[in-house]
Amino acid sequence: MSTRMNARIAKWIRIVAALSVTVLSAAAQQESLQLDPAHTSVRFTLGDVLHTVHGSFHLKRGTLQLDPSAKLTGEIVVDAKSGESGNASRDRKMHKEVLESERYPEITFRPDRVEGAVVSPGKSSVKVHGIFSIHGVDREVTVPAEAEISATTWTATVHFTVPYEKWGMKNPSNIFLHVDGTVQIDLTAAGTVVQAGVRDAAR
Repeated sequence: MSTRMNARIAKWIRIVAALSVTVLSAAAQQESLQLDPAHTSVRFTLGDVLHTVHGSFHLKRGTLQLDPSAKLTGEIVVDAKSGESGNASRDRKMHKEVLESERYPEITFRPDRVEGAVVSPGKSSVKVHGIFSIHGVDREVTVPAEAEISATTWTATVHFTVPYEKWGMKNPSNIFLHVDGTVQIDLTAAGTVVQAGVRDAAR
């Protein structure tokens, strides 16, 4: 093989190696997922013998950090005192007897890992493991999530069940009303994506 041919091969090897390093560095970059309270909703559904109760809570704040090792950290904080179902009497009972929201004003979820592959950019169906804190008690949970991440924005939907009665909260049922001992939670999150390098440069 000629010297010129060897030089060309060596040159292409260097180019491919440089491109590989660039691609791997970009893929390995940590992403910060900021939640936007204005575009994030937390809804609950509770069944009783007469009809199904629907309600909502407000997000207070939330930021997640996602890295290539499928480690997801951060915190999502919901205002427990914001819970409402459209019935003032029922809501007072919920806050006073069930959530005790004056004493426990925040509901939080602190993830620690993702089960499944997160595509960024792209769509992913994964399970998120972490600690769910409500009524002053931490519970280990794994919840399914559908996520879509672009270069600048992200969205996710999560559905899970909270067995509040088994978790030590009071069931508000009485002789006139009987409700389920579990409540369905639907979180629709949306926000912005900040790459680690961009965030660090802005400091």
